[in-house]
Amino acid sequence: MVTIKPQRSQAIFRAIADPTRREILSLLRRRPLAVGEIASNFHTSRPAVSKHLRLLKSAGLVTVHERGTANICELNARPLRAVDEWLRDYEAYWKQTLSGLKKYLEADR
Repeated sequence: MVTIKPQRSQAIFRAIADPTRREILSLLRRRPLAVGEIASNFHTSRPAVSKHLRLLKSAGLVTVHERGTANICELNARPLRAVDEWLRDYEAYWKQTLSGLKKYLEADR
C-alpha cells in the first residue's frame, strides 16, 4: 500500500480536478514535452499553461528539467496510486451493493 500524507493526497486530487491539467497529463503520458509544445495544444495563454504545470509539479505529478533553453516536462504517475487506492474502496462498495441487488432480484423471481 502506498502511504501518502493527507496534504499531498489533497494536492493530487486538486491537480486532477481540472480538465486542462488532466489533458496535460494525457499528453505527457505519451512522451516528455517542452512547455511550449504543451501550450500549443491549448487555446489558453502560455502563462496559463505554465500555471497548470506549476500546480501539477507541486502535486508531484510532473517533473521539469532543463534541456538547453527549454524546460522539459515529464509525467510522474506514481502519486496517482493514491487516487487508485481511494477508488478501490468504492469499487468494493459497488461490488457489494450490486451483489446484494442481484440477490434481491433473484429472490424476487
